[in-house]
Amino acid sequence: MSQVAAAYEFDFSGGDLSLDFVNTVGDRPIRQEEHLHAWRDLVDWAEQAGLVSKRAAASLRAADGRGDTTRRAFARAVALRECLYRIFQATAAGRAPARTDLDALNDAVRQAMAHARVEPRGGDYVWAFADDDQTVDGFLRPVVRAAADLLVSPVRVSVRECASDRCSWLFVDHSPTQRRRWCSMKTCGNRDKVRRFYERKRQEDE
Repeated sequence: MSQVAAAYEFDFSGGDLSLDFVNTVGDRPIRQEEHLHAWRDLVDWAEQAGLVSKRAAASLRAADGRGDTTRRAFARAVALRECLYRIFQATAAGRAPARTDLDALNDAVRQAMAHARVEPRGGDYVWAFADDDQTVDGFLRPVVRAAADLLVSPVRVSVRECASDRCSWLFVDHSPTQRRRWCSMKTCGNRDKVRRFYERKRQEDE
């Protein structure tokens, strides 16, 4: 009996939902670390991000293969991801995002907010989206809102791109000194420390 491969465990260290979505691929522009290969991967990410319930995720996965609906939705999701990357990569570099990318984000915001509503939750009120975990495009509406919120927030000046030459992940620098360089010290930061150690050792041996 064939076994279904375990879902990839996505990283959520970007400090913002929209950046976590952007970081589903790394090492741009080569894309050697693509983790959204197909519709099921996108649903897996949404479930791990808490955007859809386990039951809704199963229903969304079952929708795969029914005509071109999920194929087109997946293509739109990847296009959105790349648009958000360009916007926040420019922001991290201190540049203004391209007008075409801002227009694309605004189009997505208009479509998402057409389904927005305010709901009570735990004694407070939160933004929610109608049927956002049941339609092929709905579960990405919170990502669109998060991106818009981040872009208009003063926090946008703390968006950084990983300093590793092998990583293009983006993150919000919440450190007190605002000098964080790596998406993660466990991966890129540690890898850089090891590289610098061997470089020093090689120079000492010469």
